[in-house]
Amino acid sequence: MQYRKPPIEELKRKLTEEQYRVTQENGTEPPFQNAYWNNKKAGIYVDVVTGEPLFASIHQYDAGCGWPSFTQPLSTEVVDFCKDTSHGMIRTEVRSAQGDSHLGHVFTDGPGDAGGLRYCINSAALRFIPKESLIEEGYEKYLDLFED
Repeated sequence: MQYRKPPIEELKRKLTEEQYRVTQENGTEPPFQNAYWNNKKAGIYVDVVTGEPLFASIHQYDAGCGWPSFTQPLSTEVVDFCKDTSHGMIRTEVRSAQGDSHLGHVFTDGPGDAGGLRYCINSAALRFIPKESLIEEGYEKYLDLFED
């Protein structure tokens, strides 16, 4: 399935101000004051702009940073990486491949037994789809991630 980024005018109507600021203007939401930093439910996270599947709760962990953190995306093909030199730092920005949404950053301080990466992602860039809603929402191919 192809996920396309809507025109800017449509995005301004569709997204909240915070979602637009984060995804389209490379913003960052406050830590511990966002929807998914402590989400413990099973499901997947999709790009709030396009619906493109990005992350799964099975790869989410509590990094203590106040944002949703993942050890990996659903696939390396769903994210792009860019050098970010803003705020006097050198970081690796994570963007959605199809929607070109700013998602957050990836760091090398993640769990060593899971590859050592920490994808620190803004909740405002994501929409969570609970496991129970995957079929109804058209993401049934991800159900097998949650089988015992």
